[in-house]
Amino acid sequence: MMGNRRDLLKTLALLPLAACTSELNRADDGKQAQMPKIPAGWKPPGSELNLQKVKIKKVRAITTAPYGTGLVIVKVETDQPGLYGIGCATFTQRISPVVAAVNDYLDEFCREKDATHIEDIWQTAYQSSYWRNGPVLNNALSGLDQALWDIKGKLAGMPVYQLLGGKTRFAVDCYSHASGTTPEKVMDHVQSIREKGFRHIRMQLGGYGSTHLVDDPAYKRHGFGKEKDNTMNSQAYKNGVIQMFKMARKRFGDDIELLHDMHERVEPMDAIDLIKRLEEYRPYFIEDPFSPENMRWFPMLREHCAVPIAMGELLNNPHEWVDPMANRWYDFIRTHISQIGGITPAMKVARLGEWFNVRTAWHGPGDTSPVGHAANAHIDLAVWNFGIQECKIFTEQAREVFPGTPTIENGYMFVNEAPGLGIDIDEEKAAKFPLRDYNYGWTQVRKPDGTPVRP
Repeated sequence: MMGNRRDLLKTLALLPLAACTSELNRADDGKQAQMPKIPAGWKPPGSELNLQKVKIKKVRAITTAPYGTGLVIVKVETDQPGLYGIGCATFTQRISPVVAAVNDYLDEFCREKDATHIEDIWQTAYQSSYWRNGPVLNNALSGLDQALWDIKGKLAGMPVYQLLGGKTRFAVDCYSHASGTTPEKVMDHVQSIREKGFRHIRMQLGGYGSTHLVDDPAYKRHGFGKEKDNTMNSQAYKNGVIQMFKMARKRFGDDIELLHDMHERVEPMDAIDLIKRLEEYRPYFIEDPFSPENMRWFPMLREHCAVPIAMGELLNNPHEWVDPMANRWYDFIRTHISQIGGITPAMKVARLGEWFNVRTAWHGPGDTSPVGHAANAHIDLAVWNFGIQECKIFTEQAREVFPGTPTIENGYMFVNEAPGLGIDIDEEKAAKFPLRDYNYGWTQVRKPDGTPVRP
């Protein structure tokens, strides 16, 4: 009985195919219809493009500091005359190890590989060190990855955003930074930025943690720490931020989006308290309330207020953002593109965020090079779940070193519409701006008794 039923089901399933075959075989003259043949020598449209195997001949790091900040650029040279790509590998706090990783390891690793095999090169380079997911190796890998996308765009004759799916917006909406030692000075700075056309403005009362509010801390009187160490009083910082937001809403109303970066400077319960008290002033987002070591505090924060949260600047490892994004612990993913390994992983982060309504807000400070800002912008133009982009207004010197640097108009970033990333580096001019000694003081923050604050 079972066998008969199975045979019947097979017969019924084949009936539509049989009918279709009958129609194909039925011709007006009684002869079998012939399927169309592909003409000899036919090629699909676009096959004339120069997409032959492109071999990598050299990978090297270039360092420069046209506006005082140390930058690392990776240049990938190929066997095709004049064809090369550049990418950002800037890790200002650890420049020398990144340069060594590029010149001593990635160069030899990439020689003779096909430059068009971006995913394969990324995957094999990523695991080639065995130990991975650290900022030094990820930044080196990012410089390589961005340069390969630059080459791919040049081969295709298209800007990189076209290879990522094409534009979903006409330009990239950005936010700029307002600061001052008093709330009143911050308001004046907000006003000046607003007059330049920005609709989103991040406000900071002094530096991160408002360290200027503390004078003559006890630990320095006892000879503890270093003279240049900064000091933070959590309660003074919190009260100052609340006063700043209150004043901004009173002066500018709701026609402006206000942001703030906590930079993980206070204890988790203090962070939750501050964000709850800011809720009535409708922040666009509050950035980095908890350090990577304190991620499990996010569920408590979510239960207590509805302030949008941006997170991820310090994250290296995909496992640090996959579960939080899936659990909707924050609203904006704010990874540093070069720190996670370049455009290839950033696109995967953005696509993951689309499933959980997490928008992008890539990290874009001054120690992201103009090349890195261009890479950010190409992704921003292509992904649907773009949120906002941090921007840097570059000096004329920087634009001379990096021709094709994205431009800012009325708070929008525009990329150079040339093939690839649309940006280049003038190595002769770059050499005129050698690296300087970097001041690490901004990360060295202590409590009044000298306890280090972990950003």
